[in-house]
Amino acid sequence: MASGTQWRPARLTPAQLEERRGAAARLFRAGRLSDAEVARRLGVTRQSVGRWRAAWAAEGRAGLRRRPHTGRPPRIDDAAWARLAAVLARGAKAAGFDTERWTLRRVALVGERVLGVRHDFRSYGALLRARGWSPQVPAVQARERDDALVRAWLRRDWPALKKELAASGTPLPSWTRRVTRFGPASGLRGRRAAARPCCAA
Repeated sequence: MASGTQWRPARLTPAQLEERRGAAARLFRAGRLSDAEVARRLGVTRQSVGRWRAAWAAEGRAGLRRRPHTGRPPRIDDAAWARLAAVLARGAKAAGFDTERWTLRRVALVGERVLGVRHDFRSYGALLRARGWSPQVPAVQARERDDALVRAWLRRDWPALKKELAASGTPLPSWTRRVTRFGPASGLRGRRAAARPCCAA
């Protein structure tokens, strides 16, 4: 990152957008900066600052407040979501699919089955994100894996291999630090241990 630049998130929340407009109002009130300088400070276009200044001049701070969305209300209300989420939480296999991976197409099929309402599968992306689900792919552990054999290799072969690499001056790959410190990864077969529920597109 070049010196003097500031990191900004790629996408702001509605509350952050309103806060940014509020910062613009404070700069307007101070009256010392041009629209171009306000735009540079806030990381927006001059056109946006021009619209904000006109709204601020006409209505004051109230003109820069967030307005409610006026689009069609969602057809999946809280009660319907609770029914759908209960099915999703039981897993994709329990819902009749051959793997545990939830995709938006699968969620849409289950939504149609559970709620009796058909939605385009892409519309479920925003709904799931708003409800705390994130796109993830389950980490699958090989069914042939022999944990006893892995532990034996770590005890017997890995120390000798590590010494050989160190003696030759070869740097150890970063994943070896994790293996050395923690041993083999373990977890449920075919399921990802995640803090948030998952859904892949």
